[in-house]
Amino acid sequence: QVRLIESGGGLVQAGGSLRLSCAASGGTFSSYTVGWFRQAPGKEREPVARISWSSSVEYYRDSVRGRFTISRDNAKNMVYLQMNSLKPEDTAVYYCAARLNIRTQFDYWGQGTQVTVSS
Repeated sequence: QVRLIESGGGLVQAGGSLRLSCAASGGTFSSYTVGWFRQAPGKEREPVARISWSSSVEYYRDSVRGRFTISRDNAKNMVYLQMNSLKPEDTAVYYCAARLNIRTQFDYWGQGTQVTVSS
């Protein structure tokens, strides 16, 4: 069993920055690949970034590449998403998710944290 809790969301102006955190408990954290997803009102959930157990970045969505950075601290069971140069279209509920390194589907999900970017 893996439990994920997101935090760090809030209201920021366009061009600003925000750092999201995901705290994990249960399981062996280094055995999991972790990703960030987001869902805007009226839209489907979409992947944002993904990081492997060894902190090798596997994926950034094209629209966030160069602006967002995903990182993890296995000793603290934490994953972060640093978001810079935020745009109104980044407004969404952001979720962290985890899967075993050998799997292709994410099995564990947090409850999400709201990010709102004003223009």
